[in-house]
Amino acid sequence: MEFLMAFIIGILFMCATYLILSKSLLRIIIGTGLLSHGVHLLVLTMGGLKKGASPLLGQHAESYTDPLPQALILTAIVISFGVTSFLLVLAYRTYQELGTDNMEKLRGKKYD
Repeated sequence: MEFLMAFIIGILFMCATYLILSKSLLRIIIGTGLLSHGVHLLVLTMGGLKKGASPLLGQHAESYTDPLPQALILTAIVISFGVTSFLLVLAYRTYQELGTDNMEKLRGKKYD
C-alpha cells in the first residue's frame, strides 16, 4: 500500500511542479493546491498506514493508530484552503486591474 501511495505522491508532485512553472497565474494556483495535497498524502503515508483501534485509555487492543499525523493533516488542510482562497482572490483582483493572468506580462516594464 505504501508503494501505491508513493507513486500517487510522485505523480502529484510532478503535476504540481509542471503547473507551477507555467506562465498562467491560475495554473500556478492550481499547482500549489496539488502540491499541498501531495504533502498531505506524504505526511499521512510517513505516519504509517496501520489499521487499529482508537487510542482510548479504557480499551485493550493489540494495535493502535497514531492520531498525530491525522491531526497535522487536518490543520494543514485548513491552512491550505485559506491560502488557496487568498491566492484566488488576489488573482481575480489582478485580472480585474491589469486584464491579464500571464506572468510575463505582469512583470512590468523593462528598464535599461
